[in-house]
Amino acid sequence: MVGFFIITGYAGQPALGHAAFFGVGAYTSAILTTNYAVNFWLSIPLAFLAAGIMGGLLGLISIRMKDDFLAITSIGINFVIVAVFQYSEFFGGSLGISVKRPYFFGLKFTATGYLILVAIMILGTILLIMKMKRSWFGLALSSIRNDETAAASFGIDVNRYKVLAFAIGTAIAGMTGAVYAHHMTFIYSSDFAFIVSISILSMVVIGGVGTIRGPIFGAILLGAAPELFRFFADYRMIVYGGLLVFMMRFQSQGFLGYDSVLLKLLSRLRPGRLEKKEGEIHG
Repeated sequence: MVGFFIITGYAGQPALGHAAFFGVGAYTSAILTTNYAVNFWLSIPLAFLAAGIMGGLLGLISIRMKDDFLAITSIGINFVIVAVFQYSEFFGGSLGISVKRPYFFGLKFTATGYLILVAIMILGTILLIMKMKRSWFGLALSSIRNDETAAASFGIDVNRYKVLAFAIGTAIAGMTGAVYAHHMTFIYSSDFAFIVSISILSMVVIGGVGTIRGPIFGAILLGAAPELFRFFADYRMIVYGGLLVFMMRFQSQGFLGYDSVLLKLLSRLRPGRLEKKEGEIHG
């Protein structure tokens, strides 16, 4: 989700096939460790690189396409990549690929180990994005999101920064895909279908586009929802779609986006603000 934030929330590019690059990382790591005896820890940066290269190619496509055309193209790429996974014997075909759990200092990785690893990856990615926001690169992406023509008039190489945004965002997805593959110990093409891209989009939009906290909150909220509401698990995607329509119509900033209703409510309930109001009343 945080990688998707860089592309859509930060650079403003409507790419809707993010799950495909998540799958590229997962399959890269699975094949390298299973067929070529590559160490799991080495497969993570290789998956990062493979997904980043694929994302860079999509970035090159984005130079020629904008808005709805780019969104539709990214959806098509998602379907193509999933079809390659499903019908190519090299990627396991319709049978998928079994993946072995990695070892750390001779001990098999446990669920707690994966939790710590994912937490470190999330923290590292957040620190990277915060550093990026304060840099010239971050300012360039923000200007492209607001107005590409105006950004170009100020000397920003719009095409270059678009490609970089796609490459970085998809590379992060590939890195997490590598960890996902070894945690699940089995991957199949449908794990990275377009419906997964919609889930990622839902998490970002519902949490708050353009913020770091938004995608994280959206992931926690929609990740916990199926466990809390198992009685309508079969209708999960209908609920996600309904939430997307509702949020885009009535609360496009998401729950924790800039100027969202929830943030305004929380700001009113802050103790400092209440004390200030009481002081103004007594004064």
